[in-house]
Amino acid sequence: MRPATVVAHVRPASSSEPPRKVIFQVPHPDPLLARLLRDECSEHLIKQSADITFGPTWTESGPKSDLVMRGTLVITRRGPGTVTITDVGGTTHYIATPSTRPLGTLSAGAQRLEVPLQLTPGACTGHAFAEAKKAFLFPVRASVDGGTERVVIVTPPKPLQDRLITYAHRACGTP
Repeated sequence: MRPATVVAHVRPASSSEPPRKVIFQVPHPDPLLARLLRDECSEHLIKQSADITFGPTWTESGPKSDLVMRGTLVITRRGPGTVTITDVGGTTHYIATPSTRPLGTLSAGAQRLEVPLQLTPGACTGHAFAEAKKAFLFPVRASVDGGTERVVIVTPPKPLQDRLITYAHRACGTP
């Protein structure tokens, strides 16, 4: 990595003058940029071997006092290697509870693996619902061929996100 510069063209919203160029120097080495690069490269390594997505079928189950959403993560072969899913982390909104650990392994000859997963609300406050910036960025820990465990961020598709919000309101008893 080399030193970086951020260039922005800004102008006040109420002004008709042309934008002004502003330059921000990013310190080098920068720990945040180094971490972001490492995380992005790690995610890419896993994605070369397999896609990890939320399965299409999610259902509510349990009594109202202990309502959960049950579904699967689907791991689909893209390239060579044995892909092991070791954990799924929660988000600002949801607690992810896998059935077993490790969650499952997509062996070298297999094309698809479904891993059972359960989601429950992590917080039921109005503030939590209002601050849902990262509610659907689930960190999935995986490795290829027994190598270093890496994190892949998996996001449910928009229709499932909408269902999860409705479910969370129902489970939390909020409007």
